Amino acid sequence: MATSRLTAAFRPQLKPARDELVLWALLGVLALWLCVTVALPLWSLLSKSFQASDGSFVGLANYLRYVSTPALFQSLWNSLYVALLTTAIVIPLAFVYAYALTRSCMRAKPLFQALALIPILAPSLLPAIALIYLFGNQGMLKHALMGASIYGPLGIVVAQVFYCFPHALMILVTALAMADARLYEAASALGASTPRTFMTVTLPGAKYGVMSASFVVFTMSITDFGIAKVIGGRFNVMATDVYKQVVGQQNFEMGAVVGMVLLLPAVLAFAADRIVQRRQMAVLSARAVPLEPRPERLRDALLFAYCLLVGGLLAGLLGVAAWGSLIKFWPYNLTLTFDNYAFGNFDSSGWGAYTNSLEMAAWTAGIGAALVFLGAYLVEKTRGVTALRGLIQLVATLPMAVPGLVLGLAYIFFFNARWNPLNFIYATLAILVVNTVAHFYTVSHLTALTALKQLDAEFESVASSLKVPFWTTLWRVTIPVCLPAIFDIFVYLFVNAMTTVSAVIFLYGSSTKLASIAVVNMDESGFTAVAAAMAMTIVATSALVKLAHVALSHLLLRRTQAWRIRTR
Repeated sequence: MATSRLTAAFRPQLKPARDELVLWALLGVLALWLCVTVALPLWSLLSKSFQASDGSFVGLANYLRYVSTPALFQSLWNSLYVALLTTAIVIPLAFVYAYALTRSCMRAKPLFQALALIPILAPSLLPAIALIYLFGNQGMLKHALMGASIYGPLGIVVAQVFYCFPHALMILVTALAMADARLYEAASALGASTPRTFMTVTLPGAKYGVMSASFVVFTMSITDFGIAKVIGGRFNVMATDVYKQVVGQQNFEMGAVVGMVLLLPAVLAFAADRIVQRRQMAVLSARAVPLEPRPERLRDALLFAYCLLVGGLLAGLLGVAAWGSLIKFWPYNLTLTFDNYAFGNFDSSGWGAYTNSLEMAAWTAGIGAALVFLGAYLVEKTRGVTALRGLIQLVATLPMAVPGLVLGLAYIFFFNARWNPLNFIYATLAILVVNTVAHFYTVSHLTALTALKQLDAEFESVASSLKVPFWTTLWRVTIPVCLPAIFDIFVYLFVNAMTTVSAVIFLYGSSTKLASIAVVNMDESGFTAVAAAMAMTIVATSALVKLAHVALSHLLLRRTQAWRIRTR
């Protein structure tokens, strides 16, 4: 009897200890996964850049050879030039568009917002293909360039503007959506003109969003591979240099050096963005009055015309690619046909590349959403093991600063090494899934953290006091409340898995070619219309998944998110 009482007395203390052991074990597994999929591959890339072809250590010899090779060093300045010019064009365009969506009373705002987000659903090669139909050697509007060539920096910049515009827009819409009406009332009472109010109130309030959007666009521009590959011509950039050194010349050491050089500006931009965000102060205080735009006929009409022009150009470029995919033989036979969608006649993988992409995207979204949310939960909701949680948070934010092409190259050196017991997954669908989850981990992780931070820690405290295991609280409380964020992560990973090119260009095998890779190969073979057809198939799939996400969210969230609805 005494033994049973003693056991009963100590049982409540054993459960929390068991929960902590499970949490620590899960944290350890997560840290191991991040090290294997992010940290160790990057270390292998760095090590390879200091080695000769036989594996011997050569110090900085490879870097000195890079600097002394004019063609390779010139590509660095070409990349910086294109990235800076793209950023200088995209940010003003996106700022005015975001201003129209948030600070005007113009009509059709949802339509214009949907038009602006179209490029997210397409692989980066799509705008380059459309520009070739418009301004290429046989383009419809080639004479409009007055002798200039679309193959080179001009084509790269225009296609990059299309590709980067929605990413900058989303950041700027968020920055401009929050404003204190009292500041504008004070400016009006003091007799400030509209331009002065814009320069002293609107722009300072959104400056951190502008800076963050600038860093994002710069990083995307300097690291993109697909656009430069399709329309770059003889204008070399670092992203295509990596591809040429590894695939074309099998010079892995120099490819590692170019990869590290390509990583440097992306890391610097990421670090600058982090510094800017730390200095950012709250725009809205507890006493703030939300700004509600008032109708102004002239302003609203001008902004409507601007959005109609920009949104029309974005949709028009997509329409050109769709039309080109249906042309019999450009520019000699403009008969409409679906023959270009018979991929088996032009590529050995046929529709298999598309089904591989579907399978890879489904696995990436399913595994990635579960892994990311559980990892964010462990980082945010656990206590103790501060050093391990800090390490996980550091490595989890690292992929945002790593270009996809660099990460893919790092995977070659790490997973293809003979000493690595995981080398059996190289060139399989598994490594494509692992690489894609790692590549897009940071944004998903931050999304999950944002959702989890909205939950009071009292949920876990009450559950602990009631001796409820943490996984029960996670399943019954945390996941249902955070279901919108989980759905967003799932769709984000799926769409990016369908459209990614640079991250997987080095990792696929003969039986695991993806649709985005097939677009590159078809374009290289001269089948531009077929490449456009495959790209449009990717766009249609991404759009259908997004529409299904909206419909499913509407149906399921009414049941799980009823607590959000205020009853009168």
